[in-house]
Amino acid sequence: MTVSPDIAARAAEAPTEPPRVVLITGAARRIGRALALGFAARGWDVAVHYGASREDADEVVAQIVKLGRRAVALHAELGDEAQVARLLPDCAAALGRPSCIVNNASRFEEDTARDVGYDLLLKLTAMNVGAPLVLARMLYEATPDAALRDESQRSVVINVLDQKLYNMNPDYLSYTLSKAALQTATVALAQALAPKVRVVGLAPGLTMQSGDQTQHGFEAAHRMTPLGRASRPEDIVAAALYLADAAGVTGTTLVVDGGQHLVPLPRDVMFLTGA
Repeated sequence: MTVSPDIAARAAEAPTEPPRVVLITGAARRIGRALALGFAARGWDVAVHYGASREDADEVVAQIVKLGRRAVALHAELGDEAQVARLLPDCAAALGRPSCIVNNASRFEEDTARDVGYDLLLKLTAMNVGAPLVLARMLYEATPDAALRDESQRSVVINVLDQKLYNMNPDYLSYTLSKAALQTATVALAQALAPKVRVVGLAPGLTMQSGDQTQHGFEAAHRMTPLGRASRPEDIVAAALYLADAAGVTGTTLVVDGGQHLVPLPRDVMFLTGA
């Protein structure tokens, strides 16, 4: 079959859709890495934020390029507002304006009501709440006013939370308080930034081995759910991709944990599964 010159010329002149760009914090390792590769596989260009893991971030960028997408590694200390404020402009300069930000990075340190203090509480609040708030504000400012009328121009913020907000225990107190604040901010931001920006939460369960947890302990904890397994990285990626395109969803949180939040526990599951 041959194509007429007129049709070929019109096709060449037809506007192409600009690439979709996502900025993912903490994207060099663990769940953030899975999110970065998952978005790239779905056709997104990815800004890979990192704190201390430069080599890991560069590796993720290289893998995204192999998938046929563009990527850039961006450094920022999330406890420093000036560094956070540079992330979105740097992303836009390298890849174009992002239409999605995934606030995945968070600091996770142990404390309890018996030793809680200002230092850790304020540090975790700055990183786990302050940075997502600043990035949401900047995404709103960068989203064109055309989004008021055109849904295709709208942006979305995905805040990664934690299933323990629905299944409270007293462990990791400052971390828990910071995630509770971010959950409340998710609702408030969804109200304040609509309709230009949707803001949603994504609450994983136990997904990857961490801290001093042994492989045996992790596997045992993973099975302590109604589905016989908690969340896996691919579950979190699938949920984030859904939320990124769910034009009718804002101000709510999707819990992806194998039902872990339905099993009340007196302590964090990491302390209940042994060695």
